[in-house]
Amino acid sequence: MPHAHPTLPAQTIACHECDVLQTEPELAPGQTARCVRCGAFLARNPPDSLDRTLALTLTAAILYVIANVYPLVGLELQGRRVEVTLIGAVQVLWQDGMTPVAALVFGTALLFPLLELLMILMVLLPLRLGRVSPRLAPFFRLVRSVQPWGMVEVFLLGMLVSLVKLSHMATVLLGTAFWAMATLIVALTLAGRAFDTRLLWQVPPEGANA
Repeated sequence: MPHAHPTLPAQTIACHECDVLQTEPELAPGQTARCVRCGAFLARNPPDSLDRTLALTLTAAILYVIANVYPLVGLELQGRRVEVTLIGAVQVLWQDGMTPVAALVFGTALLFPLLELLMILMVLLPLRLGRVSPRLAPFFRLVRSVQPWGMVEVFLLGMLVSLVKLSHMATVLLGTAFWAMATLIVALTLAGRAFDTRLLWQVPPEGANA
């Protein structure tokens, strides 16, 4: 059976749009709360938030491994076929003297997405095991600060633009890693929408189990 979580207790919150103080109602799974004055979105209670978020994050981690093992893109010209992985592309850029570009691709497409995945799992696993701590909330703020540096979608968009320009010279073949990275973006986006952050802000005192 899925892991059930009790309805979180109501608390006084301030609207981020008009600053009016109000009591957040107890939300059933799938319900949202809006400001009584301006109607701005305040909170939601996604159904099976923790289990869905953990499943999507683990899926994203598997996709990340696939994206770094299999070829990212290939070019076929006059019977010759050349394929390159993501780390291989970084190595080629480095060897060709484009050190800043290589470092940028490594950081935004490899390093920071990996850090984001590991840090999210470090938040979700203790919650799922019932080992909550007040330290998880500030750590989650750190996760949020890392997220903007993972620009996989920007990297893929830039690569597509380059491949379109190359398509008149050779046959472009999108590899398994390309589709894995595209699906990785979707999985992380869905995980972010599924996670109820109130699970962090309303943890019991340190040392207590949920």
